[in-house]
Amino acid sequence: MASERARKLPDADTITGPMSESDGIDFDIIEMLYFAYRDFTSDPDAILARFGFGRAHHRVVHFVNRQPGMTVADLLDTLKITKQSLARVLKQLIDSGYIHQVEGPNDRRQRRLYPTRKGRELALELARPQSRRITEALRGIDTQGQELIRRFLKGMVNRD
Repeated sequence: MASERARKLPDADTITGPMSESDGIDFDIIEMLYFAYRDFTSDPDAILARFGFGRAHHRVVHFVNRQPGMTVADLLDTLKITKQSLARVLKQLIDSGYIHQVEGPNDRRQRRLYPTRKGRELALELARPQSRRITEALRGIDTQGQELIRRFLKGMVNRD
């Protein structure tokens, strides 16, 4: 029965043609961004998999290394995630020795996050292949062109 349905010609509600720029959407750029993100994250994903970590771990390790001493609240705001989403990932990173959590100097409820040496090494290991990809992609593009790329990427980020 199912195979009979699969052999039928499309009905009047079935669309057989692809979406195109005539729909008013730049699908080429959308697809380039998709493929760029896929490849940009593939190298770190492979490294993270060795540790049983994922992209959420990568983001935490990255931002804590970029802003040592940031509070958990600051990290939640940066990542735009819930406390519950962060809790499991942060616990794994602390228990595994990548992040050190310290009470705030004025408020013991406040938690400040610092990378450990192990955490710094992981952050650099994850960033190196991404940096190589960026360097290669920017090769041959002058300073003005690179600034346009930065403006474009910044324009893609939500302002809040």
